[in-house]
Amino acid sequence: MSETSTFRCLLRVRYAEVDAQNVVFNARYADYVDVAVTEFVRALGFAEDFVEGRLDYQLVKQSITWQAPAAFDAVLALGVSVDHVGTTSFRLRTDITRLPDGQALAEVETVYVIVDHHTLSKQAIPPAFRSALDQAARGLEVDLAGWRQGVQPQPPD
Repeated sequence: MSETSTFRCLLRVRYAEVDAQNVVFNARYADYVDVAVTEFVRALGFAEDFVEGRLDYQLVKQSITWQAPAAFDAVLALGVSVDHVGTTSFRLRTDITRLPDGQALAEVETVYVIVDHHTLSKQAIPPAFRSALDQAARGLEVDLAGWRQGVQPQPPD
């Protein structure tokens, strides 16, 4: 997926996320997707709506296909794109690659359902949020890794 066709969130692998094999523990990938989707929703302009409870969603399905490991201090690019928008649910795809070489690490498919903040009952996707999903924050990038500021990963000794 090209950088301009998707929203990207850059993250750096922290020491606590690496297991005894010196690679990112598999459960951490779901954490990475959660951070990227939160930034995606912020880029769509709906962060305050979710924080205030005017709009809410629940994760109902997530599948991860791993392709290669990531190590401590690696910079990961999480490309978030919209795969499908239904009546009450939407499906996001997150492609995780390593910078600077672009090595594919994982593909993640996540399905969310819009719910009422108080009752957690399913709700129709509001028109404004549906429209924002259609635009998908294409070409926007959030750098939580310091990558664009020149903070590069250090090669292992």
